[in-house]
Amino acid sequence: MKKRVLVLGAGFGGLEFSTLLSEAVADDIEVTLIDRSDAFVFGYSKLDLMFGRTTGEAIRLPYKEFVKPGVRFRQETITSIDPVTRRVTTDAGSYSADVLVVALGADYDFAATPGLAEDGHEFYSVAGAARVRELLPTITRGRILIGICGSPYKCPPAPSEAALLLHDYLTERGVRDACEITLASPLATPVPPSPETSTALLSAFVERDIAYFGDRDVVSLDVARKVAILEDGTEIGYDVFLGVPKHRAPEVVRASGMTDGGYIKVNPKTLETRFPGVYAFGDCAMQGTPKAGNFAEGAARAVATTLIASMRSGTTPVPHLGVGTCYIEFGAGRIGRVDVDFFS
Repeated sequence: MKKRVLVLGAGFGGLEFSTLLSEAVADDIEVTLIDRSDAFVFGYSKLDLMFGRTTGEAIRLPYKEFVKPGVRFRQETITSIDPVTRRVTTDAGSYSADVLVVALGADYDFAATPGLAEDGHEFYSVAGAARVRELLPTITRGRILIGICGSPYKCPPAPSEAALLLHDYLTERGVRDACEITLASPLATPVPPSPETSTALLSAFVERDIAYFGDRDVVSLDVARKVAILEDGTEIGYDVFLGVPKHRAPEVVRASGMTDGGYIKVNPKTLETRFPGVYAFGDCAMQGTPKAGNFAEGAARAVATTLIASMRSGTTPVPHLGVGTCYIEFGAGRIGRVDVDFFS
């Protein structure tokens, strides 16, 4: 009998995991991949969309174009997860599995930051980036604050990239001198694991007259006064607030009883949960690395090689190494590469 593998979430991790199984043991497995969306979008594309360098339709990569042997894709919304029985229900049916993989990413919690929903503009979703794209041409002067409302959050360098690209955008329009750009972050430096990268970003901020307030979350917006309040009581005025909302594991994950401290706790090397036959990786898990696609892929490879080794004699599992590479846009057509090792 073929091994039944159920993968929840078709993001970086879910796609990598399913692809590796298909390429290695397609004839011996039945992989079901479930996601509520019909297409994949690279995270960096949201900045391209935000600054008018592409369109919403152009960045969509439909899942139907990437069918793999041994993998069936289902566009459905997951309504419940039972990690004990490895049974999952959706808005279209139910599934049971020998191996359950949870890779459902993280959702945005707008309500956790008072005033954000009323007076903020987020650019971390495709819809949000599209709305900011419409907003930016209306800006001719004033104070623009990019504020991060909690940590951990997806793609730690993205807010820094947004600030630098915003500088370029306003400069090209000839209104940069009439605008202030400020970045407020819970991180003491833009990219703490890489002091060299942080130094380079801070230098770029100084060169472009971008103010950086580190080590402080944005805890609320005073909409009436147009003021962002940081966790130490500092107040920063704004005319436009571009926010990164607090993140949390999806509600269906939290309702499953799998979470501890808001996310799924796993063995960082194997990505095993406390439930037998259940793995979790990516943004919904505490896997010991940043919430970024490259690290989700690395964790997915560890789980995939473990399953492949269990099915094929002579194959050796590869543990999650905690290494990854990020590319950072510095503006002015420059890109920086950061290689980070979190476990050694």
